[in-house]
Formats: sequence, structure tokens, C-alpha cells
Amino acid sequence: MAYTAFIARAALAGLIIAAVALIARRSPVAGAIVASLPLVSVLGMIFLWHDTHDPERLATHAGATLWYVLPSLPMFLLIPALLRHGVAFWTSLLAGCALTVLLYLATSWIAARFGVAL
Repeated sequence: MAYTAFIARAALAGLIIAAVALIARRSPVAGAIVASLPLVSVLGMIFLWHDTHDPERLATHAGATLWYVLPSLPMFLLIPALLRHGVAFWTSLLAGCALTVLLYLATSWIAARFGVAL
């Protein structure tokens, strides 16, 4: 049963990603709107609740999600800036991901200094 649920969840996530790509082909802005929806977060919370029914675990997950969304946002500034300045796609993507990882680490460190456990 666990494998069936995993496969169903993976298929749903794959369908969402495929839908974003198809929508973005027709309209980059519409694709961006769909991609920016917190579908993964909402589905993750639904699946976590279904699996655990643990309000504290879900609250911790939702709170941590907020703190990790914030450092991911600069990636969406860096990648288009690099692309518009002639940097190759894969290099731009790698730089955006590297920036995000560095900002995740900084966020974890700074949050810990203020007593926020992530």
C-alpha cells in the first residue's frame, strides 16, 4: 500500500510540473502564475496530515516552509538577470540554485541565532 500511495503522489506531482510546462509554452506569465501557486506545499501538507494526523508536526512543517520560501525568492531575480545578460541557461540555473543553497544555509544560521528552530 505504501508503494501505491508513493506512486500516486509522484504521478500527481509530475502532472503538475508537466501542466506548468505546457501552460508556459503558450503563455509564460500564465505558466508562472500556476508555478507560483503553493501547490506542492499544500499537497505536502495534505499528505502529511493524512499520514500522521499530527498538528504539531504539520505546524512545524508549515512554519519551516515559510522560512525556506523567503531565501528561494532571489533565485527568481538572478536567473532572468543572467539570461538577459547573455549567460547560458544551465549556468544561470546553476547560479540560481547555488545562491538558493547559500541563502538556505544563511537562513538556518540566522534563524537559530533568534531561537527559531528549522
